[in-house]
Amino acid sequence: MDTPSFDTLLYDVDADGVATITLNRPDALNALSIQVVSELSRAFRQARADAAVRGVILTGAGEKAFAAGADISEFAGMDALDGHRFALRGQGVFNQIEQMAKPVVAAVNGYALGGGCELAMACHLRVASDNAQFGQPEVNLGLIPGYGGTQRLPRLVGRGIATELMLTGDRVTAQRAYEIGLVNRVVASEALQTTAKEMIQTIASKAPVAVAMTLQAIRAADLPLP
Repeated sequence: MDTPSFDTLLYDVDADGVATITLNRPDALNALSIQVVSELSRAFRQARADAAVRGVILTGAGEKAFAAGADISEFAGMDALDGHRFALRGQGVFNQIEQMAKPVVAAVNGYALGGGCELAMACHLRVASDNAQFGQPEVNLGLIPGYGGTQRLPRLVGRGIATELMLTGDRVTAQRAYEIGLVNRVVASEALQTTAKEMIQTIASKAPVAVAMTLQAIRAADLPLP
């Protein structure tokens, strides 16, 4: 399959069938602009359709941030309807990531705040560098998490801790994120990509249909039993 080109992302598939999607706006701390969100959708469609891809690593360029949230510079010209559409678009793309039948691992380097934290939570697994920080600081801006964080965070860490984090806007370290179940592993920065790839390769060695059905069943965990 031809490798697609993007303005705000890097997309690469290695010889082992691991696709790496990199948010590539390091000067803006990889903030999630409207264009980034749109290109994420296209990149994950490409990974889903490519039979050679066995799994996806999602990460951020540079050492400072995975993604430091939405690009608030774009909020200035939005009215209420624009804001609603913006949130729905992001929710749709993050749902698209969560619904991938192939494993998606977030390799979180640095800040994962606001929409960045929500993006990491939309991935199936999360590996964090030891300098990573997580948080939902939207309340400090008079907002609420708009990309599904109000649902995904309680599912990962429990309602009590999720409520505290969203109402205070506090950040947590990588180690604390591991302790509360927000991330699966914490590693040194230099081991981040290697660890994420090893996780993908381990899962990719299993039967693809079993992996896909397991992910589908896990997504249904919050539905009532028949």
